[in-house]
Amino acid sequence: MATLHALANPARFLRLARPLTPILWWTGAVLIAIGCWAGLTQTPADYLQGETVRILYIHVPAAWLGMGGWSGIAISSIVYLVWRHPLAAVAARAIALPGACFAALCLVTGAIWGRPTWGTWWQWDGRLTSMLLLFFVYLGFIALSNADRERGGDGRVPALYGIAGTVLLPIIRYSVIWWNTLHQGPSIGLTSSTIDRSLLWPLPITTIGFTLLFGGIVLMRMRAMLAAAKAEARMRRRARA
Repeated sequence: MATLHALANPARFLRLARPLTPILWWTGAVLIAIGCWAGLTQTPADYLQGETVRILYIHVPAAWLGMGGWSGIAISSIVYLVWRHPLAAVAARAIALPGACFAALCLVTGAIWGRPTWGTWWQWDGRLTSMLLLFFVYLGFIALSNADRERGGDGRVPALYGIAGTVLLPIIRYSVIWWNTLHQGPSIGLTSSTIDRSLLWPLPITTIGFTLLFGGIVLMRMRAMLAAAKAEARMRRRARA
C-alpha cells in the first residue's frame, strides 16, 4: 500500500512511466514480430484446420487482453472508490480504448477463423455473443467517462459501471462449458493443453509481446491525460487571473 500511495503523486508516477513506456513498446513489438514470424513460418499446419490455425497467435492474445483490460478497469475502479487514488480513474480511462480495440480484434480474427471453419462469418454462439457484449460495454464506459468529465462529475458513476461490467468476464470464460456452443472448449489449461506443442510454442511469445505493448499504450495514454489535465488547470488559472 505504501508503494500504491507513493505512485498517487503524478510526478512520481511520471518519473517511472516516461522511461518505462518505450521499453514496453519496443520489447512488445520485437516479441510480437518474433512470435508472428515463428507462427507463420516455423510451425506446421493443423491436420484439421490447415493454415487457418495460425490466426490463434493473434486471436488468443486479443481475447486475453480484451478480458484482461476490463479486469484492469475493475481493479482501478475499486482502488478509486475505496482509497480515492487520484491516478486510478485516469488508469481506468486509459485502459478503456486499447481494451476495446483488442476486444474488437478478437471478434474480427474470430470471424476470419470462423468463415472456413464454420462456414459463416458470424454465429450467435455463447462465446462470440458475450465477447461482443463486452465490446459494447467498453464503448459504454468510454462514453460514460467522457460525459462524467464534461459535467464535472467525481468519477464514481464510471467506477461503479467498471465494477458492474465484470459480470461478463466469467460468462465469457465459461460460456463454452455452460452452453452447447460451436466454439471449441478450453484448449489451454494451467497444467495441460489440447494444442500440440509444435503449434503452441510461439503463442506465449506473442501473448507476452501484446501484453507489453498494451501496457506501453496504457502508460502513454495516462501520460497524455495527465498532461492535458495540467494544461487545462493552467488555462483556468490564467483565465481567473
